[in-house]
Amino acid sequence: MPAIDYLRISLVDRCNFQCQYCMPEGADLQYLPQQSWLSRAELRQLLEEVFMPLGFSNFRLTGGEPLVRPGIVDIVRDIAELPGTKDLSLTTNAFLLSDLAQNLWDAGLRRVNISLDSLDPVIFDQIVGGRGKSRWPQVWDGIQTAHRVGFSPLKLNVVVIPGVNDHEVLDLAALTFDREWHVRFIEFMPIGNDSLFEAKGWVDSETLRDRIRQRWGLTAGDVLGHGPADVFQIPSARGTVGFISQMSECFCDRCNRMRLSADGWLRPCLLNETGQIDLRTSLREGVPTTELKRQVAELLADKPEINYKMRQSGTSGAYGRTMSQIGG
Repeated sequence: MPAIDYLRISLVDRCNFQCQYCMPEGADLQYLPQQSWLSRAELRQLLEEVFMPLGFSNFRLTGGEPLVRPGIVDIVRDIAELPGTKDLSLTTNAFLLSDLAQNLWDAGLRRVNISLDSLDPVIFDQIVGGRGKSRWPQVWDGIQTAHRVGFSPLKLNVVVIPGVNDHEVLDLAALTFDREWHVRFIEFMPIGNDSLFEAKGWVDSETLRDRIRQRWGLTAGDVLGHGPADVFQIPSARGTVGFISQMSECFCDRCNRMRLSADGWLRPCLLNETGQIDLRTSLREGVPTTELKRQVAELLADKPEINYKMRQSGTSGAYGRTMSQIGG
Protein backbone atom coordinates (compact mmCIF):
# COMPACT_ATOMS: atom_id res chain seq x y z
CA MET A 1 0.00 0.00 0.00
CA PRO A 2 1.51 3.39 -0.93
CA ALA A 3 1.77 6.27 1.49
CA ILE A 4 -1.55 8.11 1.81
CA ASP A 5 -0.48 11.69 1.11
CA TYR A 6 -3.09 12.97 -1.37
CA LEU A 7 -6.30 14.71 -0.28
CA ARG A 8 -9.09 15.59 -2.70
CA ILE A 9 -11.00 18.55 -1.27
CA SER A 10 -14.54 19.22 -2.47
CA LEU A 11 -15.20 22.95 -2.01
CA VAL A 12 -18.84 22.96 -3.06
CA ASP A 13 -21.43 20.29 -3.82
CA ARG A 14 -23.12 22.16 -6.68
CA CYS A 15 -22.19 22.54 -10.32
CA ASN A 16 -23.14 24.79 -13.23
CA PHE A 17 -23.29 21.72 -15.49
CA GLN A 18 -25.44 18.60 -15.20
CA CYS A 19 -23.27 16.00 -16.91
CA GLN A 20 -25.00 12.76 -17.83
CA TYR A 21 -22.46 10.57 -16.06
CA CYS A 22 -22.67 12.56 -12.81
CA MET A 23 -26.42 12.78 -12.31
CA PRO A 24 -29.64 11.64 -13.97
CA GLU A 25 -31.42 14.08 -16.24
CA GLY A 26 -33.96 16.10 -14.28
CA ALA A 27 -32.49 15.09 -10.92
CA ASP A 28 -33.77 17.24 -8.07
CA LEU A 29 -30.66 17.52 -5.95
CA GLN A 30 -30.83 19.05 -2.49
CA TYR A 31 -27.71 21.16 -2.19
CA LEU A 32 -26.03 22.06 1.07
CA PRO A 33 -26.67 25.54 2.44
CA GLN A 34 -23.54 27.68 2.34
CA GLN A 35 -23.19 27.67 6.11
CA SER A 36 -22.73 23.90 5.96
CA TRP A 37 -19.58 24.19 3.85
CA LEU A 38 -16.23 24.12 5.55
CA SER A 39 -15.22 27.76 5.81
CA ARG A 40 -11.93 29.03 4.44
CA ALA A 41 -10.54 29.26 7.99
CA GLU A 42 -11.81 25.78 8.96
CA LEU A 43 -10.27 24.23 5.88
CA ARG A 44 -6.92 25.87 6.52
CA GLN A 45 -7.01 24.77 10.16
CA LEU A 46 -7.71 21.15 9.23
CA LEU A 47 -4.90 21.12 6.69
CA GLU A 48 -2.36 22.70 9.05
CA GLU A 49 -3.27 20.90 12.26
CA VAL A 50 -4.68 17.53 11.12
CA PHE A 51 -3.74 16.50 7.60
CA MET A 52 -0.26 17.90 7.12
CA PRO A 53 1.05 16.48 10.44
CA LEU A 54 -0.18 13.07 9.19
CA GLY A 55 1.85 13.33 5.99
CA PHE A 56 -0.62 14.86 3.50
CA SER A 57 1.19 17.20 1.12
CA ASN A 58 -0.64 16.87 -2.21
CA PHE A 59 -4.04 18.51 -2.60
CA ARG A 60 -6.65 18.71 -5.35
CA LEU A 61 -9.61 21.09 -5.24
CA THR A 62 -12.83 19.69 -6.69
CA GLY A 63 -16.59 20.26 -6.49
CA GLY A 64 -19.20 20.01 -7.86
CA GLU A 65 -17.53 22.80 -9.77
CA PRO A 66 -14.92 24.49 -7.55
CA LEU A 67 -14.92 27.74 -9.53
CA VAL A 68 -18.48 28.51 -8.37
CA ARG A 69 -17.23 28.59 -4.76
CA PRO A 70 -17.08 32.20 -3.52
CA GLY A 71 -13.54 33.14 -2.52
CA ILE A 72 -11.93 30.37 -4.57
CA VAL A 73 -8.83 32.47 -5.31
CA ASP A 74 -8.28 33.18 -1.60
CA ILE A 75 -8.68 29.49 -0.75
CA VAL A 76 -6.08 28.60 -3.39
CA ARG A 77 -3.70 31.21 -1.98
CA ASP A 78 -4.16 29.88 1.57
CA ILE A 79 -3.26 26.34 0.59
CA ALA A 80 -0.47 27.27 -1.81
CA GLU A 81 1.22 29.33 0.92
CA LEU A 82 1.22 26.56 3.53
CA PRO A 83 4.79 25.28 4.04
CA GLY A 84 3.59 21.67 3.91
CA THR A 85 2.04 21.94 0.44
CA LYS A 86 4.10 20.15 -2.18
CA ASP A 87 1.50 20.09 -4.95
CA LEU A 88 -1.83 21.86 -5.43
CA SER A 89 -4.14 21.23 -8.40
CA LEU A 90 -7.77 21.84 -9.35
CA THR A 91 -10.38 19.99 -11.39
CA THR A 92 -12.84 22.16 -13.32
CA ASN A 93 -15.25 22.15 -16.25
CA ALA A 94 -13.50 25.39 -17.40
CA PHE A 95 -16.76 27.27 -18.01
CA LEU A 96 -15.62 30.05 -15.65
CA LEU A 97 -11.90 29.58 -16.17
CA SER A 98 -11.21 32.35 -18.69
CA ASP A 99 -11.95 35.04 -16.12
CA LEU A 100 -10.22 33.29 -13.22
CA ALA A 101 -7.16 31.61 -14.74
CA GLN A 102 -4.70 34.47 -14.23
CA ASN A 103 -5.86 35.16 -10.68
CA LEU A 104 -5.59 31.48 -9.79
CA TRP A 105 -2.10 31.38 -11.24
CA ASP A 106 -1.09 34.47 -9.28
CA ALA A 107 -2.48 32.82 -6.12
CA GLY A 108 -0.15 29.86 -6.58
CA LEU A 109 -2.11 27.27 -8.57
CA ARG A 110 -0.03 25.56 -11.26
CA ARG A 111 -1.99 22.52 -12.42
CA VAL A 112 -5.56 22.08 -13.68
CA ASN A 113 -7.57 19.11 -14.90
CA ILE A 114 -10.39 20.08 -17.25
CA SER A 115 -13.37 17.96 -18.28
CA LEU A 116 -13.65 17.85 -22.06
CA ASP A 117 -15.86 14.96 -23.11
CA SER A 118 -16.31 15.93 -26.76
CA LEU A 119 -14.89 18.16 -29.47
CA ASP A 120 -18.30 18.32 -31.12
CA PRO A 121 -20.34 21.19 -29.59
CA VAL A 122 -23.62 19.33 -30.13
CA ILE A 123 -22.43 16.17 -28.39
CA PHE A 124 -20.69 18.22 -25.71
CA ASP A 125 -23.91 20.07 -24.86
CA GLN A 126 -25.82 16.79 -24.89
CA ILE A 127 -23.42 15.41 -22.27
CA VAL A 128 -23.17 18.46 -19.99
CA GLY A 129 -26.86 19.39 -20.06
CA GLY A 130 -28.42 22.80 -20.22
CA ARG A 131 -30.46 24.53 -22.89
CA GLY A 132 -30.01 27.54 -25.13
CA LYS A 133 -26.59 28.87 -26.10
CA SER A 134 -23.88 26.24 -26.47
CA ARG A 135 -21.43 25.97 -23.60
CA TRP A 136 -18.65 24.45 -25.68
CA PRO A 137 -17.07 27.72 -26.94
CA GLN A 138 -16.71 29.12 -23.42
CA VAL A 139 -15.16 25.87 -22.18
CA TRP A 140 -12.74 25.78 -25.12
CA ASP A 141 -11.81 29.40 -24.43
CA GLY A 142 -11.15 28.47 -20.81
CA ILE A 143 -8.79 25.71 -21.94
CA GLN A 144 -6.96 28.05 -24.30
CA THR A 145 -6.66 30.70 -21.58
CA ALA A 146 -5.24 28.20 -19.10
CA HIS A 147 -2.67 27.18 -21.71
CA ARG A 148 -1.66 30.79 -22.36
CA VAL A 149 -1.38 31.57 -18.66
CA GLY A 150 1.05 28.68 -18.28
CA PHE A 151 -0.73 25.86 -16.42
CA SER A 152 1.31 22.72 -16.89
CA PRO A 153 0.70 19.88 -17.10
CA LEU A 154 -2.73 20.75 -18.47
CA LYS A 155 -4.85 17.62 -18.34
CA LEU A 156 -8.09 17.02 -20.23
CA ASN A 157 -10.43 14.40 -18.75
CA VAL A 158 -12.73 12.40 -21.03
CA VAL A 159 -15.40 10.06 -19.65
CA VAL A 160 -15.99 7.61 -22.49
CA ILE A 161 -19.66 6.67 -23.01
CA PRO A 162 -20.46 4.04 -25.66
CA GLY A 163 -22.60 5.37 -28.49
CA VAL A 164 -22.16 8.96 -27.32
CA ASN A 165 -18.53 10.04 -27.59
CA ASP A 166 -16.46 6.86 -27.99
CA HIS A 167 -16.06 7.55 -31.73
CA GLU A 168 -14.03 10.66 -30.84
CA VAL A 169 -11.20 8.88 -29.04
CA LEU A 170 -8.68 9.34 -31.86
CA ASP A 171 -9.58 13.01 -32.37
CA LEU A 172 -9.20 13.68 -28.65
CA ALA A 173 -5.91 11.77 -28.49
CA ALA A 174 -4.64 13.92 -31.36
CA LEU A 175 -4.82 16.99 -29.10
CA THR A 176 -1.55 15.75 -27.59
CA PHE A 177 0.42 16.16 -30.83
CA ASP A 178 1.30 19.85 -30.90
CA ARG A 179 0.98 20.97 -27.27
CA GLU A 180 1.93 19.52 -23.91
CA TRP A 181 -1.66 18.60 -23.23
CA HIS A 182 -2.41 15.36 -21.48
CA VAL A 183 -5.66 13.62 -22.46
CA ARG A 184 -6.96 11.06 -19.97
CA PHE A 185 -9.68 8.60 -20.91
CA ILE A 186 -11.84 7.51 -17.96
CA GLU A 187 -13.98 4.40 -17.91
CA PHE A 188 -17.65 5.20 -17.28
CA MET A 189 -18.64 4.21 -13.72
CA PRO A 190 -22.02 3.15 -12.25
CA ILE A 191 -22.18 6.11 -9.86
CA GLY A 192 -24.42 9.11 -10.37
CA ASN A 193 -26.53 7.82 -13.27
CA ASP A 194 -27.22 4.11 -12.94
CA SER A 195 -29.86 4.05 -15.69
CA LEU A 196 -27.49 5.55 -18.27
CA PHE A 197 -24.77 3.10 -17.25
CA GLU A 198 -27.17 0.17 -17.62
CA ALA A 199 -28.30 1.46 -21.02
CA LYS A 200 -24.86 2.31 -22.45
CA GLY A 201 -22.33 0.19 -20.56
CA TRP A 202 -18.65 1.09 -20.69
CA VAL A 203 -15.55 0.69 -22.87
CA ASP A 204 -12.45 -0.82 -21.28
CA SER A 205 -9.19 1.08 -21.47
CA GLU A 206 -7.35 -1.62 -23.38
CA THR A 207 -9.84 -1.31 -26.23
CA LEU A 208 -9.16 2.44 -26.37
CA ARG A 209 -5.40 1.93 -26.18
CA ASP A 210 -5.60 -0.53 -29.03
CA ARG A 211 -7.43 1.96 -31.24
CA ILE A 212 -4.70 4.54 -30.66
CA ARG A 213 -1.94 1.95 -31.00
CA GLN A 214 -3.31 0.75 -34.33
CA ARG A 215 -3.46 4.33 -35.64
CA TRP A 216 -0.17 5.83 -34.47
CA GLY A 217 1.61 3.46 -32.12
CA LEU A 218 1.94 3.92 -28.38
CA THR A 219 4.88 3.96 -25.98
CA ALA A 220 5.23 4.36 -22.22
CA GLY A 221 4.90 7.94 -21.02
CA ASP A 222 5.11 10.02 -17.88
CA VAL A 223 3.42 13.14 -16.51
CA LEU A 224 3.37 14.88 -13.14
CA GLY A 225 0.44 13.86 -10.98
CA HIS A 226 -0.70 11.74 -8.06
CA GLY A 227 -3.67 9.91 -9.54
CA PRO A 228 -4.23 6.40 -10.88
CA ALA A 229 -3.81 7.03 -14.62
CA ASP A 230 -1.64 4.69 -16.68
CA VAL A 231 0.27 7.04 -18.97
CA PHE A 232 1.39 6.51 -22.57
CA GLN A 233 2.64 8.66 -25.41
CA ILE A 234 2.02 8.69 -29.14
CA PRO A 235 5.45 8.75 -30.82
CA SER A 236 6.58 12.35 -31.49
CA ALA A 237 3.60 13.83 -29.57
CA ARG A 238 4.39 16.58 -27.07
CA GLY A 239 1.71 15.49 -24.61
CA THR A 240 0.51 12.13 -23.33
CA VAL A 241 -2.58 9.95 -23.23
CA GLY A 242 -3.64 8.43 -19.93
CA PHE A 243 -6.17 5.79 -18.97
CA ILE A 244 -8.08 5.60 -15.69
CA SER A 245 -9.38 2.05 -15.58
CA GLN A 246 -11.39 1.72 -12.41
CA MET A 247 -13.78 -0.78 -14.00
CA SER A 248 -11.42 -3.10 -15.88
CA GLU A 249 -8.18 -2.80 -13.93
CA CYS A 250 -8.95 -2.20 -10.24
CA PHE A 251 -6.26 -0.03 -8.68
CA CYS A 252 -7.40 -0.14 -5.04
CA ASP A 253 -4.06 -1.62 -3.97
CA ARG A 254 -2.20 1.50 -5.11
CA CYS A 255 -4.72 4.11 -3.97
CA ASN A 256 -2.98 7.00 -2.20
CA ARG A 257 -5.91 9.30 -1.49
CA MET A 258 -8.69 10.34 0.82
CA ARG A 259 -11.63 12.66 0.07
CA LEU A 260 -12.93 15.58 2.09
CA SER A 261 -16.47 16.68 1.24
CA ALA A 262 -17.62 20.29 1.12
CA ASP A 263 -19.37 19.80 4.47
CA GLY A 264 -16.35 18.23 6.11
CA TRP A 265 -16.91 14.48 5.86
CA LEU A 266 -13.67 12.56 5.36
CA ARG A 267 -14.18 9.59 3.06
CA PRO A 268 -11.46 6.94 2.60
CA CYS A 269 -12.80 5.51 -0.67
CA LEU A 270 -14.86 6.84 -3.57
CA LEU A 271 -16.70 3.55 -4.02
CA ASN A 272 -17.18 2.50 -0.40
CA GLU A 273 -19.01 4.61 2.17
CA THR A 274 -17.60 2.78 5.19
CA GLY A 275 -15.74 4.66 7.91
CA GLN A 276 -16.52 8.30 7.13
CA ILE A 277 -15.69 10.95 9.78
CA ASP A 278 -17.62 14.20 10.25
CA LEU A 279 -14.75 16.62 10.87
CA ARG A 280 -16.75 19.82 10.45
CA THR A 281 -19.25 19.08 13.21
CA SER A 282 -16.47 18.05 15.58
CA LEU A 283 -14.49 21.17 14.78
CA ARG A 284 -17.49 23.45 15.39
CA GLU A 285 -18.29 21.68 18.65
CA GLY A 286 -14.81 22.47 19.93
CA VAL A 287 -13.23 19.03 19.67
CA PRO A 288 -9.44 19.61 19.79
CA THR A 289 -7.63 19.09 16.50
CA THR A 290 -5.31 16.68 18.35
CA GLU A 291 -8.32 14.39 18.78
CA LEU A 292 -9.35 14.85 15.15
CA LYS A 293 -5.83 13.95 14.08
CA ARG A 294 -6.05 10.77 16.16
CA GLN A 295 -9.35 9.82 14.50
CA VAL A 296 -7.98 10.47 11.01
CA ALA A 297 -4.84 8.45 11.82
CA GLU A 298 -7.05 5.50 12.80
CA LEU A 299 -8.99 5.79 9.55
CA LEU A 300 -5.72 5.90 7.60
CA ALA A 301 -4.68 2.66 9.27
CA ASP A 302 -8.01 1.07 8.28
CA LYS A 303 -7.96 2.33 4.68
CA PRO A 304 -6.39 -0.83 3.16
CA GLU A 305 -9.53 -2.72 4.23
CA ILE A 306 -11.93 0.02 3.08
CA ASN A 307 -11.87 -0.04 -0.69
CA TYR A 308 -14.02 -1.04 -3.63
CA LYS A 309 -12.98 -4.68 -3.44
CA MET A 310 -13.99 -4.75 0.25
CA ARG A 311 -17.16 -2.69 -0.17
CA GLN A 312 -19.48 -5.45 1.03
CA SER A 313 -17.90 -5.22 4.47
CA GLY A 314 -19.77 -2.08 5.36
CA THR A 315 -21.60 -0.35 2.56
CA SER A 316 -25.32 -0.89 2.28
CA GLY A 317 -27.95 0.65 0.04
CA ALA A 318 -27.48 3.35 -2.57
CA TYR A 319 -25.04 6.23 -2.41
CA GLY A 320 -26.36 9.25 -0.58
CA ARG A 321 -24.53 11.62 -2.94
CA THR A 322 -24.04 11.81 -6.68
CA MET A 323 -20.57 11.80 -8.25
CA SER A 324 -20.74 15.60 -8.55
CA GLN A 325 -21.43 15.93 -4.82
CA ILE A 326 -18.65 13.52 -3.80
CA GLY A 327 -16.05 15.33 -5.88
CA GLY A 328 -14.97 12.42 -8.09
